[in-house]
Amino acid sequence: MFVWSYWKTIFTRPASPSNEFCLSKADKEQYEKEERPESQQEILRRAAKDLPIYTTTASRAIRYCDRCQLIKPDRCHHCSACDICVLKMDHHCPWVNNCVGFSNYKFFLLFLMYSLLYCLFVAATVLQYFIKFWTNELPDTHAKFHVLFLFFVAAMFFISILSLFSYHCWLVGKNRSTIETFRAPTFRNGPDKNGFSLGCSKNLREVFGDEKKYWLVPIFTSLGDGCNFPTRLVMMDPEQLTVSSQNEPAKSSGANQSFPPRPLSESQNRLLASDSQWVESGPEEESVKSGFCNTFCA
Repeated sequence: MFVWSYWKTIFTRPASPSNEFCLSKADKEQYEKEERPESQQEILRRAAKDLPIYTTTASRAIRYCDRCQLIKPDRCHHCSACDICVLKMDHHCPWVNNCVGFSNYKFFLLFLMYSLLYCLFVAATVLQYFIKFWTNELPDTHAKFHVLFLFFVAAMFFISILSLFSYHCWLVGKNRSTIETFRAPTFRNGPDKNGFSLGCSKNLREVFGDEKKYWLVPIFTSLGDGCNFPTRLVMMDPEQLTVSSQNEPAKSSGANQSFPPRPLSESQNRLLASDSQWVESGPEEESVKSGFCNTFCA
């Protein structure tokens, strides 16, 4: 399972946005001709009006990738190492020489878990010989240095991987990526680190799928298409409201300006069918050590 997970993490191609997020030929030519940022943003807003996009840049602009020439879906970022836009990008990991994102995030988590178990198994089996080494009960051969080296390597990797695995388990529980932890996504009403969090149980299902029997198997079972994600309704974003009946009036925002609710995709309805609003309980942890990710996954 360790080798299988590692293989899937390495060789699973990062998922990229579909063609619907690319500008049409006419819009692309007009965008390239325009020199004023305001005019370019108007073109992007017109092209993105029917797309399932709810996040913007910090300056309230449409997130557009000049390199890939497409409008970025929510949680999508451009990887400079892979030179592509990656759906729900978490980070580019040099240990697997690949981007960790929507298509292989489950495999990456399983790889960490099985690596952790493997290091624990090695350290546990060598422990008795390690104890004999320190009590001088081990025969005086060159093998005793191999035992010492093997135990320390297994123990050090176990501690390192445990820290990284615990961190990513925390991210899954909060439904955040590493990027979103350090730079919160901006919604209509401002930045919100927990904007995509639906509660711990729903967050786990979004990554591992509905069927628990496949959770520990490195096959793709994540929910959704990577371009469209359900959001937590803590800020009452009028474009994100889920209605329980056809007759519920649209919510209003600002000075008597009403916004009709936008219908949710099939992938969203699977997670939000039983509830109309999500609120997480307990205090939120708003700070993470800034050097953590760079230490293990830079």
